[in-house]
Amino acid sequence: MAPTPPARGRTRVHVVSDVHGNARDLARAGDGADALICLGDLVLFLDYADHSRGIFPDLFGEENADRIVELRTARRFEEARAFGARLWGSIGTGRAAAIESAVRKQYAELFAAFPTPTYATYGNVDVPPLWPEYAARGTTVLDGQRVEIGGRTFGFVGGGLRTPMHTPYEISDEEYAAKIEAVGEVDVLCTHIPPEVPELVYDTVARRFERGSRALLDAIRRTRPRYSLFGHVHQPLARRMRIGATECVNVGHFASTGRPWALEW
Repeated sequence: MAPTPPARGRTRVHVVSDVHGNARDLARAGDGADALICLGDLVLFLDYADHSRGIFPDLFGEENADRIVELRTARRFEEARAFGARLWGSIGTGRAAAIESAVRKQYAELFAAFPTPTYATYGNVDVPPLWPEYAARGTTVLDGQRVEIGGRTFGFVGGGLRTPMHTPYEISDEEYAAKIEAVGEVDVLCTHIPPEVPELVYDTVARRFERGSRALLDAIRRTRPRYSLFGHVHQPLARRMRIGATECVNVGHFASTGRPWALEW
């Protein structure tokens, strides 16, 4: 579905992140914009606000979802892994096959909701090898790459850094830094995770620091993009702050708000 054309003479881009299964609002996210940018985390594995939603409760029920959230929130990761392993062992088809089947079902609905054009990168809970099967002609997937939109250069770096959560697309600090370096100087730097700044990486509801990138922070200070846009932290202590010449913006937890963040020039 093509977005509603914006006013002539201006460029307007809508940005979303952490979609986590919200296909209904995603289908309208490009209305009034020249393009939609998606910063990843399309998949909904487990909704920490509503434990009845996601792949995990679909397979194992809400009571078991309550328990895994309780363990993870308490940072009892070894117990959480052992508890999860027992549950996954009960799946006849095996863990990998069950997850892939559920992810494919979500991707079919979510990619179909993307307007044309959409520029997207991966989140830490996404499964990059599956994206080429679902990204239609109007969706451009970028990771460690650049694209021009309305005369401005946008750089994209997807994925997250390694954590005890072991989500699907976590990579080493070195690999992440190499992608940041490959993007180089841009007007708008688009990533899934934020720069490593305490106010930007602390989640006030989960009550923990998520992993941000030091390499991203260094690149912001060195290359001075107009904007650094990201998601990942659902309820950050600070949604935006300035680092030197750069406006850093957490574009929001789209799964819960259903509203894109708008950039116009």
